[in-house]
Amino acid sequence: MPGKSTLSKALAVAFAVLTVSAIGGMISMMIVFEIQTTNLTMTEVPTVPSTTLAPPPVMRLPRSLIPERYEILLHPQFYSRIVEEVNVTTPNQTLFFNGSSTVYFRCHQATKHIFLHSFELSVSSLRVTDHDNNVKLSVLSHQQHDDDSDFLEIELEENLKTNGNYSLSLSFEGEISEYLQAMYVSKYTETDLDFVNDTIQERFLVATNLEPTSARRLFPCFDEPDMKAVFQLTVIHRRGTEALSNTRQQSNIDDEWKYTTFFPTPKMSSYLLALTISEFKFTTSPENRTYARPEAIDAGHTRYAARITAKILEFYEEHFDLQYGMEDLDQIALPDLEPLAMENWGLITYQEGALLYEEGVSSWLHKEVITTVIAHELWFGNQVTMKWWNEIWLNEGFATYMSYLAVDHAEPKFQIVSSGWPSPHPLLDALLTSHPLSAPPNDVQTTGEILGMFDAISYSKGAMVLRMLAEYVKDKAFDDGIRVRHPCQTHENDAARNKESEPTVQEFMENWTTQIGYPVVTINTISGSINQKHFLYNSSAVSKYGLLWKIPITYTTNISEPNDFWLGERERGNVQEHTKGEWILVNINTTGYYRVNYNVENWDRLLWQLETNPSRIPLMNRAQLVDDAFNLARAKQVDVTLALKSTRFLRSETAYLPWESAIRNLEYFILMFDRSEVYGSMQATFKCVCDFQPHNQITAIEVACSNGLPDCVEMATEKFAEWMDRNDTNTIHTNLRSVIYCQAVAAGDKKEWEFAWEKFLNSTDTSEKDQLRKALSCTKKTWLLNRYLSYTLDPDKIRLMDVTSTVNLIAQNAAGQALAWNFIRAHWDYLPHFCVFNHVNLCLQLIRFRDNTEMNGAYRATLQAIEQTQVNIQWVQKNHDAVLEWFERETAHLE
Repeated sequence: MPGKSTLSKALAVAFAVLTVSAIGGMISMMIVFEIQTTNLTMTEVPTVPSTTLAPPPVMRLPRSLIPERYEILLHPQFYSRIVEEVNVTTPNQTLFFNGSSTVYFRCHQATKHIFLHSFELSVSSLRVTDHDNNVKLSVLSHQQHDDDSDFLEIELEENLKTNGNYSLSLSFEGEISEYLQAMYVSKYTETDLDFVNDTIQERFLVATNLEPTSARRLFPCFDEPDMKAVFQLTVIHRRGTEALSNTRQQSNIDDEWKYTTFFPTPKMSSYLLALTISEFKFTTSPENRTYARPEAIDAGHTRYAARITAKILEFYEEHFDLQYGMEDLDQIALPDLEPLAMENWGLITYQEGALLYEEGVSSWLHKEVITTVIAHELWFGNQVTMKWWNEIWLNEGFATYMSYLAVDHAEPKFQIVSSGWPSPHPLLDALLTSHPLSAPPNDVQTTGEILGMFDAISYSKGAMVLRMLAEYVKDKAFDDGIRVRHPCQTHENDAARNKESEPTVQEFMENWTTQIGYPVVTINTISGSINQKHFLYNSSAVSKYGLLWKIPITYTTNISEPNDFWLGERERGNVQEHTKGEWILVNINTTGYYRVNYNVENWDRLLWQLETNPSRIPLMNRAQLVDDAFNLARAKQVDVTLALKSTRFLRSETAYLPWESAIRNLEYFILMFDRSEVYGSMQATFKCVCDFQPHNQITAIEVACSNGLPDCVEMATEKFAEWMDRNDTNTIHTNLRSVIYCQAVAAGDKKEWEFAWEKFLNSTDTSEKDQLRKALSCTKKTWLLNRYLSYTLDPDKIRLMDVTSTVNLIAQNAAGQALAWNFIRAHWDYLPHFCVFNHVNLCLQLIRFRDNTEMNGAYRATLQAIEQTQVNIQWVQKNHDAVLEWFERETAHLE
């Protein structure tokens, strides 16, 4: 699965589960909220009964039996279309499926008990066969464990013998889900040209999404990632539909039903099995077939994906000197899918917005997202998966890291590598509630705990640590290591690199993968001292265990060439004293995963260099300096005004840097205040002349508008009004639609909101729908936000896969915070993921919510939200007056 939106799983299950937004301190908006909600029927806060927790069950399968091959027959009963005809009784949609399976396994330890996974399946007709002696074994009983283990336990009359070859055959029945789990049904509309007046018809399809623990909902199996096996699937489905799976179709027999048998898969994990049954069409190329709704295929919306897939696949095959691993590669754009995409081997599934591109409607940023997501899913990680879910970063971190290289090859104009590598959420990894890349296996047992590992730590931190490793061993050695073995193991280059002061790869990676967080390296250019410590936003917190890292230090000065050394101790005086006014810059090109702090004199020299001649400082380090300054200020390690001083660089005519880090940090400062306090000052902050890349230009315009720059807001409302007047032709530039839609709805009233809602309902372009859905959350009218929240409970209005992100968008709007918080608590069971947002008044409520609610996969996110809220409160209490005074002083000369 991909990472967050521009990362890619930025919209996947992990990031939906663990979205933790830094929002707080908006006092005036809460007053407006009270006024606007006086006559509203508010969502009542639910009462939660207290519960007593039972002892935890054993969650891992015993290793006495190891599967080798599955033969699976599935028969979904659903209809792909239900045509209403006059005087004819039409069938109701049926969400029933049945099937049978035989799993062949070897016994590694004598036992009378067979344990495997099964969930919400009715199992019958169990038969166990001893293939060495060709005899049937007596089954005494079978039972489904009534706990979180999902174990199906089968008791035999006699022992299975060590090294014996056996099989288990059984029949099963289940229901096709309506909630995007396991095998689920999806509904979409299509124009039927066979009917008068081009009738809009409903169509249905089924698809699977089995990661991480949903294969057991489809058929009984050994549903753990290291229990790999070969899968051979046969599907019975209705005529007029096509079934797709991981491998090529072996045969098709038309009868009352259609039988499709697929070739056996390579040996793989159960979560990678995939199936879709639909009436979709496809675009073909020599390298892949891309499936989508017939209307999307006919309109050419899959052409870009098909073309870029070929380039990315070519890059990976050449880079790794390795073939993809499947004879065929199919990709399919689904109307509904819980993650943004899923890397099922040979049949990659995507949300429509992650695969379909409409020329002239989809934005430049949307094209970048599509390319990045495809690159993430295509990387060859399925051939070597993690042993257990506590090391999911090996899959997702590598996929994130490699996707940057692949996109840079396939679409060099995006400049994705030079614009900045991924960084974890600015808060998550600097909290005590973070988790290590490789968590202890016992900490990751239940499905909820497994889902909690699909977050920005696993994706983005994993990618950054791998980038640091690649820089250490050099790219060629890193690539060679990937080709031949697990990249974190010691390899031939260790002996050559292992000088007296240099750790081996295994020694180097140990602390970066098994410890939470990351260090801040502090350098004093007067004394020459260097030290490291665990970086935490909560300055009153005590770091666990006195964490230390082996840190590859790279540095340069304005009078010397780049150099490097290792920092493996708490304190080390490796930098000579600087008494002649030169500056030192550490972490060249930000290849190391750590922050850097300096003494005030060195900070002043670096910021002066940024403001007067930034070309002396590498591009990536310009953003790093701003980002480090802001985050160190948030952690109270430097004065808050030092961070604000770095924004002068943004206003200089020579400024050029990846804007995301600087803007993200400025927004944090604004959000910690009543916006009216700094409204005018922010206008001045963004009056700069810059040599923008398209991505940076869009970002800058978006921030300028969102912070009330009058020219920007006026432009947005005028453009939107023109569209409303015409009602058909939309002349707004595709790259600016997201900004303009949001600002116009925010500045408008009921008329603008309902126009956007109507366009959202009627649009067939996924990119357009997504931009309108986000814009609807921008209104400042609380009663409209209340209406919008109610719409998320109706899947005909807001698709289930979009519910979480929609609620989060409303929560990020100051006018919608309290509304969304009440809504989350009242409809917890309906929401597919945990939505968290922070406000200074919500800390105690969050704690009570944690203590009285079944968290499942959201427990870690709740702890992070509580800790983050506490940090925000402390920050506002300490810095409010100083920051406000700075803004007023810096803008006193402006009109």
